[in-house]
Amino acid sequence: MAGTVLENLSSRKLFALGGVLLVVQIVFFMIGGLIAPSPTSPIRYIASKCVDKGHHKSKWFVPWGPKDQVCEKVQDFDEATAKHISANDIVFAAHIPLPNREMVRWFQFLLMIMELDVAFKVHNPVAENAVVTMEAGLAYRDDKSAEWTPVARSTEERKLVCNFSHAKTIDNEGRYYDCDMIPLFELGSCYHKYYLINIRLPVREKQNINLNIGDIKDVNLIGIHQNGGFTKVWLSVKTTLTPTIIIILVWYWRRVTQLSRKPVLLEKTIFALGLSMAFINLPLELITIAVDVPWMLLLSDIRQGIFYCMLLSFWIIFTGEHLMDQSERNRLSVYWRQVGAITFGCLCMFIFDMCERGVQLTNPFYSIWVTETGKNLALAFIILAGVCASIYFFFLCFMVFKVFRNISGKRASLPTMSDARRLHYEGLIYRFKFLMLFTLLCAATTVIFFIISQVNEGHWKWGEEHTVEINSAFLTGVYGMWNVYVFSVICLYAPSHKRKGLEGQQSSNIQLERETSEDGSNEEIELRLTNSQASGDAGELSVIYKIAGKEAQE
Repeated sequence: MAGTVLENLSSRKLFALGGVLLVVQIVFFMIGGLIAPSPTSPIRYIASKCVDKGHHKSKWFVPWGPKDQVCEKVQDFDEATAKHISANDIVFAAHIPLPNREMVRWFQFLLMIMELDVAFKVHNPVAENAVVTMEAGLAYRDDKSAEWTPVARSTEERKLVCNFSHAKTIDNEGRYYDCDMIPLFELGSCYHKYYLINIRLPVREKQNINLNIGDIKDVNLIGIHQNGGFTKVWLSVKTTLTPTIIIILVWYWRRVTQLSRKPVLLEKTIFALGLSMAFINLPLELITIAVDVPWMLLLSDIRQGIFYCMLLSFWIIFTGEHLMDQSERNRLSVYWRQVGAITFGCLCMFIFDMCERGVQLTNPFYSIWVTETGKNLALAFIILAGVCASIYFFFLCFMVFKVFRNISGKRASLPTMSDARRLHYEGLIYRFKFLMLFTLLCAATTVIFFIISQVNEGHWKWGEEHTVEINSAFLTGVYGMWNVYVFSVICLYAPSHKRKGLEGQQSSNIQLERETSEDGSNEEIELRLTNSQASGDAGELSVIYKIAGKEAQE
């Protein structure tokens, strides 16, 4: 057996494969840029002020719809005061979506952000550490004439952070504060057609509740959901890629198991990488079209985390197995520090996700960002994750540099060979270096994508209005790049069935021998081939793997 497909594939076929994969990668970017709409859409809702003099906590107040269901409303608090309606009699109601529209299951999730319009008053300013206490309720229905079914009711506290850019004088009364956005709730699915939000802001002087939050004029809600068109394109891509990766993975493992030796660590890691890619490719989101699965968002994060863990571990093992550092390789225990650190980091991501989205399965109004401690911890986690991802990339660059340096040292022996053999090994080295550079490009893009996605997801919750947006082309492009990279590694590192000999030799083993002159001085190192007497382990290993020092002897 003459090594891997990377070593035995003709240059013409290799360039053809590379060209096809490049075209596929471009197609992924074009799908996101030309076909798919923006991944998410924010829609603003202004909550209506419904009157509830009886304080019916179990009643749902609807801002619009059939006349027999619409609540009694007031336009503003001046009208409420004229009608002797207190703040405790007001229920802020919002119907999702807007009139004459329906929520569809292709939206996948619903994130709701609250923004308060607070007017300045000299005798009722917003306190420095003001806290808004609200009694929030969420319900759904699938028919306009049906009764509302409760999803959750909860009493929540949110910190109110507002800035007033004018002098706090009587002349500036009525001007509005600039207040940060407040996370309200998050649903992991959009299974129902209509949703209803009821919010009460009770004022209780004895308990000091809602006394220093300023003069609230309106409650604005911003609903963010995944675009249905993007979901359809995204799942179509996943459905297409899933059988492709599974088929190539079965082909790869069949070739590995046909060898007379046991699979080496690198081959096992490539197979595990393919499994994680196939797992994340599975279009499980299609289940949400037929069944209400509120935990699908959490499951998607778990699948993404497993893939990150496997991809980062693979790159460490892939480069480490090609280092000639006299260390015994081909054992996972050799990489316990690096793989352990990666696993620990992904486990922390899982715990962080469970602390929020896990709790939201029972209480969608829960958010880890609402307290100062939780917000600081979440921000620290995002920053630390970005720093660790950057450190990992630089460490990977250092390992690739060491691999290139070691191979360059071996290339010094190539001029002593015959022309045919020298050209053969130079070609192998060029191919391997190109694959390593592709690995670095994929790693850099992955790190950038991870950092941007964390910032983009969190900015709605920590109150920043400006952030780096992820467009559809970037999402489909990065996702396609992962599949192209995994496909390339599986194909090129699969055992080759070609029996290709060099200068009449059927199988070969690479040795580095140091020739010693009669006076004991060391002379030039020669890289040469020696015949294998059997088709054992050495004859079936990658030539590049042996050049890099795993089977070399000094």
